[in-house]
Amino acid sequence: MIEFLSSHMLWWHWLILGSILVVAEIFIPSFITVWLGLSALIVGFMDLALGTSFTVELAVWIVLSVLFIYLWFKVFKPKTPSRAGQSDNSFDVYGTVVETIRKGEKGKVKFDAPVLGDTQWFAIADEDLDEETRVEIIEIRGQLMYVKRLV
Repeated sequence: MIEFLSSHMLWWHWLILGSILVVAEIFIPSFITVWLGLSALIVGFMDLALGTSFTVELAVWIVLSVLFIYLWFKVFKPKTPSRAGQSDNSFDVYGTVVETIRKGEKGKVKFDAPVLGDTQWFAIADEDLDEETRVEIIEIRGQLMYVKRLV
């Protein structure tokens, strides 16, 4: 196979392969094929300019592909913050008391948006809160929300 490719692979084969891989990125959005394709295009132009052997072209293509993929993942890829755990969870969600909360006793609140995966939570407050009172989260301790009246 290597002998066949070595004797038949021309510079324009690299350009076609690179073009196909770059276009394939449209259908396979992985940001991998685009780097393989870009490497193939560079190797094609390198072969056109320098007339290198197939083994050199293959080695350059592998090195460039690995380098581009590494740079993509380590340098250029935008960092997305992790949503795992509770530490980065936003507490700016408001809710309505659906079971009366007496000072120091549990009641139930339905939040306008899911909080930690659910819209209804048991809650406790430092004051009495009747049903239909709008509240906001002060703190989350385990499975219990600490809320206060929305001012």
